[in-house]
Amino acid sequence: MPPELRPRAPHHNDPGDSTDSGLGLLAARPGGPGTPIPRIGIGGPVGSGKTALVAALCRALAGRLSIGVVTNDIYTTEDADFLRRAGVLPADRIRAVQTGACPHTAIRDDISANLDAVEQLEEDVPGLDLVLVESGGDNLTATFSYGLVHRQIFVVDVSGGDKVPRKGGPGVTRSDLLVVNKTDLAPLVGADLSVMDRDAAAVREGRPVLFTSLAQDPTARVVADWVLETVAALTR
Repeated sequence: MPPELRPRAPHHNDPGDSTDSGLGLLAARPGGPGTPIPRIGIGGPVGSGKTALVAALCRALAGRLSIGVVTNDIYTTEDADFLRRAGVLPADRIRAVQTGACPHTAIRDDISANLDAVEQLEEDVPGLDLVLVESGGDNLTATFSYGLVHRQIFVVDVSGGDKVPRKGGPGVTRSDLLVVNKTDLAPLVGADLSVMDRDAAAVREGRPVLFTSLAQDPTARVVADWVLETVAALTR
């Protein structure tokens, strides 16, 4: 069971340090009482389905949680614009960060821009239950600083072949949840889902792995259930 939130000043993690269990990682909102709002990071390679997953989670959980989103793109606000057009949340609950550099820099090495965006969102929209922070598309080494988020989801998809999980990397091996997305494409690209399941289990040392197809389940039910359980545990 994930530990409770215990406030602590934000910090910059060692780039390889994504094994922190989430103990006391975030400062409470400026001037805000009580425990911090749970924050979940969503990272993964370009095209793996991160933004579509964020949209699915917002739709699935809208009736149960008050959600805000911060997206990251290098030079544009493309992902935030997509979410606004899709109408998954009121526009004022979606904020965009333009990193101007490799995406992992803004979620791991210098989190200040994202931290400012998250804290401003929390201040502007009282009563949030959850903030999702979506990374820009990156490689298998991308991880979030636990000074920015409490838990992180890493998304890969089957179009890269069934070799992806066994390639490892911190995103695959150390994220709190690994999502293997676009399972409906497996027959088209010759990917064996059982191989991906076996290899992911071998490198993740018991951490959970979920397989999804947003084409077949637009609500990403299994991921939404994990998010609900995680938020409940963090705020307990």
